[in-house]
Amino acid sequence: MQRIFGYTMLIQEIQSIKQRYGIVGTNQVLNRAIEIAVQVAPTDLSVLITGESGVGKEHFPHIIHDYSNRKHAPYFSVNCGAIPEGTIESELFGHEKGAYTDAKGDRKGYFEIADGGTLFLDEVGELPIAMQSKLLRVLETGEFIKMGASKIQKTNVRVVAATNIDLPKAIAEGRFREDLYYRLNTIEIKVPALRERKEDIPLLFRKFAADFSEQYRMPVVRLTEEANQVLQSYYWKGNIRQLKNVAEQVNVMETNHEITADTLRKYLPITEASGIQLASKSQASSDAFMNERELLYKVLFDMKRDMTEMRQQLNGLLTQTQAAAPAPNYTQEDYQTVEVMRDEPVSIDEMTKESIRRELERNDGSRKLAAAALGMSERTLYRKLKEYGLS
Repeated sequence: MQRIFGYTMLIQEIQSIKQRYGIVGTNQVLNRAIEIAVQVAPTDLSVLITGESGVGKEHFPHIIHDYSNRKHAPYFSVNCGAIPEGTIESELFGHEKGAYTDAKGDRKGYFEIADGGTLFLDEVGELPIAMQSKLLRVLETGEFIKMGASKIQKTNVRVVAATNIDLPKAIAEGRFREDLYYRLNTIEIKVPALRERKEDIPLLFRKFAADFSEQYRMPVVRLTEEANQVLQSYYWKGNIRQLKNVAEQVNVMETNHEITADTLRKYLPITEASGIQLASKSQASSDAFMNERELLYKVLFDMKRDMTEMRQQLNGLLTQTQAAAPAPNYTQEDYQTVEVMRDEPVSIDEMTKESIRRELERNDGSRKLAAAALGMSERTLYRKLKEYGLS
């Protein structure tokens, strides 16, 4: 058993919750976080979930909602860092027709449509100062005003927030309101970084490797003992998201399915190897590098999968028609055309643009789903859309 604030849960109960929400690991700090989420769920207290980017904070709002008295009411998730500053007030509180130039009709915001339920504000530390004061009012009084309206509306919403930034530091720098911080942080759930859960790293890698093996219809990769040691000693600044990305790269790119330590190191940026960080690299530039690297691998994976499918289809057609079909009569002009096509280089930007365009089509224009499929944040996708003229 584990005990927190006089509350006791059996290990079997915690394990059942992990299976339900796809959480992998046996780390005691992780178990404690799950236990606090279940304990606080029946109350209406505001909860702040803290932890680095990529640690899996998104599981906990679902646990809190599903174990609360609001479980049959709406649940909505809002990424505050992905919404443009000019539209975030409308997203949260709604607007009336004519509130601004493009407001062609009335619109309900999340605080209205989630009434009676739970609203998860992810990346709450990215909210503009002006919006922070309006959020504080809703949390304290349950009241809000739509853009362009004068009538006060009431809402009964349970707010769960998450952040990967140091909010006390943001308060000291004038970027976050101290009163809002204490209002959100009635209960804090700290989700441990992956480097603090070393015993869980091999379990997570095996889980991801098995998933990608099934997805790409390839044999499962297996790590040698030395490779497992490298995996556990690595810093993992990108946490579970980075580990999943590495597992996908290794599973798709390696033909030898027993992965040695030397092979594994090829997929680990040297700036973070063995827990050593280079002081000359800022957090922002490193994060941007990881996003670009992940996108590039996604493009290469898509190309490889498409080529494999095309090869299989062509082989099938050739098998069926080879005996009956006459030999093709290619001209010298045909060969020259092929040579020109083969010699034309395709830039990384062109491949990336095509991959983004294709994922948007597959997901009916949903940027959120496309970003998830591409393995990047919505903010990075918005930047790429603007850069490539796809927005």
